[in-house]
Amino acid sequence: LEDTGYMARVAFVMDRPLRKLGLSGRSFVPMLMGFGCSVPAIMATRTLSSERDRKMTILLTPFMSCSAKILIYTTIAGAFFEPQYRWLVLVGLYLFGIICGILYSLILKVTVFHGEPVPFVMELPNYRMPSPKSVFLLLWEKARDFLQRAFTVIFIATIIIWFLQSFDTRLNVVDDSADSLLAMIGKFIAPIFKPLGFGDWRAVTALISGFTAKEAVVSTLSVLMNTGTAQLGSVLPSLFTGLSAVSFLVFTLLYTPCVAAVATIKKELGSRIKTVGVVFMQCAVAYIASFIVYSVGGLFV
Repeated sequence: LEDTGYMARVAFVMDRPLRKLGLSGRSFVPMLMGFGCSVPAIMATRTLSSERDRKMTILLTPFMSCSAKILIYTTIAGAFFEPQYRWLVLVGLYLFGIICGILYSLILKVTVFHGEPVPFVMELPNYRMPSPKSVFLLLWEKARDFLQRAFTVIFIATIIIWFLQSFDTRLNVVDDSADSLLAMIGKFIAPIFKPLGFGDWRAVTALISGFTAKEAVVSTLSVLMNTGTAQLGSVLPSLFTGLSAVSFLVFTLLYTPCVAAVATIKKELGSRIKTVGVVFMQCAVAYIASFIVYSVGGLFV
């Protein structure tokens, strides 16, 4: 889409609405890519000439729900909602993430990132058919960059989660994941999530493992619930109510992105402190949003 000249026109069209949020039209492309994967989306912010716009776009990109979360949405929606309403749940989650991103951008605009975005100046290229060679080189460059920067971090994080899930405090191999170090951590912090409706340690443990990759939330739940992934939907009502399931979905939508995305944020921001701040901010926004959803929903259910 970039090589055909279409994306430049999309950025031009989106410049006016995004300028009201404190961004330029160039920020639209990275944020659009965020619906696929946050890692290449954050890398794509390098094309932004303004440091202010680049940092602000990096902070907002995780609000765009990546495709890895679809498995969580479909599994939980399939367990608690009728078939004709499940698509509404998925669309609602995507829209809710966008709305949260808009509200957060307005807050950033009047607090941390004062001023106006840089003027949008771009020469619109002619429409053309991209050559196979240029597409291949671009794909190879992006894939190599992802493998070097993201895959190594994912691999290390996966080993850590495997270790925590396989051993107890005495470093004995556990037969039941409920006795593992990961479960112990989940049980320790589970009371924090009780106001959100899912104070069960198994749900919290799944969120922790989701830090490596969001698909791990479903697989961890299936392990802790002693069932297969295909049958997980039938046992989830013993873990969640309908309202707490929605609260869990909202938290999953908004809480910290995967470890690969966090590593990419650190690379682009060049600061560990700022990266920790981004992770804390995402978790805080997720907690507040889930608390509001659960509290307000409790008035009607």
